[in-house]
Amino acid sequence: MRLHHVQVSIPPGGEAEARRFYAEALGLAEIPKPAALTARGGVWLRGAGGAEVHLGVEEPFVPAAKAHPALAVDTTEELEAVAERLAGYGFAPDWSQRHNTETFERFHVLDPFGNRVEVVHPL
Repeated sequence: MRLHHVQVSIPPGGEAEARRFYAEALGLAEIPKPAALTARGGVWLRGAGGAEVHLGVEEPFVPAAKAHPALAVDTTEELEAVAERLAGYGFAPDWSQRHNTETFERFHVLDPFGNRVEVVHPL
């Protein structure tokens, strides 16, 4: 079994901000939603490894402060480059837990809506 996608909630009308964060700053590729689901709003994206992040409109919206997707990169250099790109877009990576596990290094960042996102490099 493998992970196909994770659902992250966004507020109504948040698609443009979501694209800026998830596609432009994080580097995920937007993929088309099935025609039957487009009226619901939201955005679907896919990472290089094939796992998808589905951003779904939810009202009332409440950001996920603890639950979060963790997106993996292949190298320390890539981890640092993603953090630098996010910072360039105005999103502040939190490195406070970078080395608190023996199996990966990481940072956390909040999307424009306050949802927690983790980026990891398995060691």
